[in-house]
Amino acid sequence: MFLFKKPRTTYYVKRILPFGFIWLVLSWFILLIESMANAYENHRPGTDITVTWTVFLFASIAVFLVGITMGAVEVLWLGKRFKSKSFSIKILYKMGFYLLFMLLINLITYPIAASIELNVSVWHNAVWEKFSHYIVSITFLSTMVSLGFSIFVSLLYSGFSEHLGHNLLLNFFSGKYHQPKDESRVFMFLDMQSSTSLAEQLGHTIYFRFLSDYYNQLSNAIIQYQGEVYQYVGDEIVITWKKEDGLNHQNCIRCFYAMKQSLETKAQYFEKIYGVHPSFRAGLHLGEVTTGEIGALKKEIFFTGDVLNVTSRIQKLCKKFDEELIVSEELINQLTRAKDISFTSLGTMEIEGRVADIALFAPSTKY
Repeated sequence: MFLFKKPRTTYYVKRILPFGFIWLVLSWFILLIESMANAYENHRPGTDITVTWTVFLFASIAVFLVGITMGAVEVLWLGKRFKSKSFSIKILYKMGFYLLFMLLINLITYPIAASIELNVSVWHNAVWEKFSHYIVSITFLSTMVSLGFSIFVSLLYSGFSEHLGHNLLLNFFSGKYHQPKDESRVFMFLDMQSSTSLAEQLGHTIYFRFLSDYYNQLSNAIIQYQGEVYQYVGDEIVITWKKEDGLNHQNCIRCFYAMKQSLETKAQYFEKIYGVHPSFRAGLHLGEVTTGEIGALKKEIFFTGDVLNVTSRIQKLCKKFDEELIVSEELINQLTRAKDISFTSLGTMEIEGRVADIALFAPSTKY
């Protein structure tokens, strides 16, 4: 349906780029330590590459690209293959895979660096004589240990990013919300229908796997339409957008229908595995929140404001009106009009916990 490739590409680029910078900074740090230990002299010219500015530039570019390559493999492929494994098992298997991969990279890049240092062709006998000495030297072992350390740090970052969320981790590192700040945000409270009876029917172990498959199926649509998962609360997901991102191209509305369509494409899978096809209802609202880091024993980015309570109440009204999605007037007034999306008024309703009534709308276009 509504496809915008850029947000999805941007999401993956933001996840992959930090690997390149991690490798680059670690390589500079390791080089500095080794240079200081050797008094900035090459004591093993037969195996070590003398660092000139040309060699340094080549090495920096090569290391950054190696980090990017590892990040791409981790984010797009290998990370998904070990998703169900424990953190320690992931580290163990991935370390083995990446060490073999980096060994190959090391054996390829060393002759190139040697040719730059010696100012001769990469096929020159002097390059390969130096290479033959290198692979049986302590320098080679030291290089592999350094690569192993870089791999380990990258995998730690990958693990923390997966468990905490990429944006949350970057916000912690940047200190963006170290001091509370006011923001205008769109919130969606999305709740699975008949979840209590499903949990009883499937049993808690199978229901857990069911929820995992359900969340995984919704994730691509959230990425595609620039949403962020704020919380998983049982069978409920709280999704948020910065105001501009949520309103742009009606992302917050389109995200709902993209998630719905994603579930429909997997209906046969859910019916076959679990004997049921999940569905959901959602409420959407826009408002001001205060955002900041909170917690003593465990830090997290926390939103507080009336908008969250109102959005939750709006979602609960979906059952009363027999609607799959209800949107507040505040959000409707901010959305740019689209030919393929129109809304029908549900009237003005009193929202529990709120003094002023709120006008509610439901999309009249069904997808």
